[in-house]
Amino acid sequence: MYRPLLALSALITISACSTSQVASVQPIDGVISGQCHIDKVRGAVGLAASHATVERARVDSDSLQVQVIGSRHAETGATASGVANPSPGAESGGERLTIEKGRTNNITAVYCG
Repeated sequence: MYRPLLALSALITISACSTSQVASVQPIDGVISGQCHIDKVRGAVGLAASHATVERARVDSDSLQVQVIGSRHAETGATASGVANPSPGAESGGERLTIEKGRTNNITAVYCG
């Protein structure tokens, strides 16, 4: 009689502890230099500009700040094919990564500054 209650109690306890926690975004080397570099975040172009993607791009670019703005450039051509310039601004320098997003919340460009 006690075994089913004990099993149920154990199951509830285990399930309460197993909620998945969202890991914080950490740099691979443990340090953010504060000097923006977009060479490691070019692949973000075309992805949805979700909070997690934007924060991952900020950390991967070694930037201290990130700014998400509406696209200033006409959306002509697919960036995956190389037709449009996915980094119309600076490729490195400064402490801020700028992410441009299109009308469908997709990242259209990344650059420093």
